[in-house]
Amino acid sequence: MTSKLVWTSDPEEAKRLREEGKLDARADVDVAKQTIRVAIDRKRRAGKTVTVAGGFQHTPETLASVAATLKKKCGAGGTAKDDEIEIQGDHAAKVKAELTRLGYRVK
Repeated sequence: MTSKLVWTSDPEEAKRLREEGKLDARADVDVAKQTIRVAIDRKRRAGKTVTVAGGFQHTPETLASVAATLKKKCGAGGTAKDDEIEIQGDHAAKVKAELTRLGYRVK
């Protein structure tokens, strides 16, 4: 009986699987083919407002560079993780405008 690994917390095992080609490596999808959802989130953040843009299909490096662009445009801090970019504060209009300018479809 063969088993198919679904998830592993071991970084060495994940690296070995990527090198063997059994685990899909992250790849950038063309920006015109991506639909990004922008929303304001106040839950689980101690009352702080955060603008969340999600649905990116990029490598972590590309996602970090897009996040840096958005943070500079908004003049705020933030982070990029799990295919989402979080910008501190209510910047939904600025984020939507900048992502549209970059070529993304925004909802």
